[in-house]
Amino acid sequence: MVAARAGERWAQEALFRRHARMVNGLAYRLLGRDDELDDLVQDAFVAALGSLERLQDPAAFKSWLGSIVVRTVHKRLRHRSMLTRLGLRRGQTGDPDLALSRQAPPELAAELSVLYAALERFPADVRVATVLHRVEGMNVAEIAERMGVSASTVKRRLADGQRRLSALRGEGGEG
Repeated sequence: MVAARAGERWAQEALFRRHARMVNGLAYRLLGRDDELDDLVQDAFVAALGSLERLQDPAAFKSWLGSIVVRTVHKRLRHRSMLTRLGLRRGQTGDPDLALSRQAPPELAAELSVLYAALERFPADVRVATVLHRVEGMNVAEIAERMGVSASTVKRRLADGQRRLSALRGEGGEG
């Protein structure tokens, strides 16, 4: 970590190689299949490597990097939403089946299909919190840390996501 902080390319490349799969997977699960996925992964690493001096505990690098990915995806989703509202970008839907493992149990596959199909219409903050909770399996405290918000904010976002999913399933609630 010391060498990476000093700008040593070999050390930065080693960090990239060690964590690229995790970053790519997390970004994919948050963003879905997307033409900008590789750019987003690169942006997250550039941000992380450019601010290594702020990381106080080198052992926390993976979690810290995950937080950078979450915030980068969140910004990208908010930006897209604004462009769509302004009529400068058409809404695109992802292919939810691409996020599913062939070994996934049928009930999980069904839930993830509903979730990914619905995510395109969620506000960015609700989408990110919902994916971190339902797909990544994170608890409220972990999501709050990754998103850089309070636990109560995460709880509100998760409740909003649940209301939206329930409404889409026809279970009542507001959408």
